[in-house]
Amino acid sequence: MRPAKRIETLPPYLFAEIDRKVSEKRAAGVDVISLGVGDPDTPTPAHIVAALKVAVEDVSTHQYPSYYGMPEFRRAVCAWYQRRFGVTIDPDRECQPLIGSKEGIAHLAVAFVDPGDAVLVPDPAYPVYEIGTILAGGTPVSVPLPAEIGFLPDWDSIEVPAGAKILWLNYPSNPTAAVATIDDLERAVAFCRTHDLLLAYDNAYSEITFDGFTAPSVLQVEGAKDVAIEFHSLSKTYNMTGWRIGWAVGSPVAVEALGRVKTNIDSGIFNAVQRAGIAALEGPQDFLGDLRALYQRRRDRVVDTFHDVGLKFEAPKGSVFVWLPVPAGHDSASFATLLLEEAGVVVPPGRGYGPSGEGFVRVSLTVPDDRLEEGLERVRKAL
Repeated sequence: MRPAKRIETLPPYLFAEIDRKVSEKRAAGVDVISLGVGDPDTPTPAHIVAALKVAVEDVSTHQYPSYYGMPEFRRAVCAWYQRRFGVTIDPDRECQPLIGSKEGIAHLAVAFVDPGDAVLVPDPAYPVYEIGTILAGGTPVSVPLPAEIGFLPDWDSIEVPAGAKILWLNYPSNPTAAVATIDDLERAVAFCRTHDLLLAYDNAYSEITFDGFTAPSVLQVEGAKDVAIEFHSLSKTYNMTGWRIGWAVGSPVAVEALGRVKTNIDSGIFNAVQRAGIAALEGPQDFLGDLRALYQRRRDRVVDTFHDVGLKFEAPKGSVFVWLPVPAGHDSASFATLLLEEAGVVVPPGRGYGPSGEGFVRVSLTVPDDRLEEGLERVRKAL
């Protein structure tokens, strides 16, 4: 029995490896505190859970859902975009619900990438941009994100290979926690128009921002729908990571192609979950202020702790992560190992997000306050 060659070059998925290390240490009796995975620790808002309970009791939700999502859910997504970003989206041609944005991100390559086609992947970045490309037979091409320019692309230095199809971007960023302004996104749209690229913009953390910064949508850029598709999710905004519901919006050509792949691969999102999604998008939004304040307070504790032990870096303005430079004398793997062995604290080494991630580790803020405080105190002692 022989697996397909396309998976031979795939590395073990980074977060699966983190889970394995945590399990090994816990089996050995170590009280491990994981600062590794960005999974919100606070519950889904009660009104969303209540909407799901009602929907589950409705037997009409027990049948196959539409491949293209409930019209009511698509309209709710588009109305949210209008309120939040001032962007008008056609719910029938420019919106495709997803079983979580990760699914759509992986399937976009299937829709656009032929064997040998190049895809420009930011480095460091969420691993699925590269993995989806490889699984589709494409060739990932690294676009380094230099720390000295805020982990943004150096547009003047990017060489676009012949046959390149897609450029991925993600702000607020996982893993770097960097943010992009509307001016940055205007440059991205212009670059993709010049080079005939689809701009795939992952905006999953747009609602988790700090210090007065408000994240834009790439679709706010004039003419962006000609070249861009934006991915979003209910996961981080509404603490719904396990519910698996998101969407892609933007270019009708890209949305249709992605939808065509999905109709042949999956059967859509459980309608009860979509009804809960409508409740999330249309219901009270005031809890978001408390959520941002919670993450900002945790961010400040992480930043203060590592500043106190001699690591200097700017506090991030978005996402649920801190991108932490490692101390002198360490690479990302050795520093992550030191924290695991000496403090019982797990962080992912930056190298797992791409070659340019070397020299950093990622610290997640989605950890209960008491465990975060204990973990930081252990780190302080270990360093």
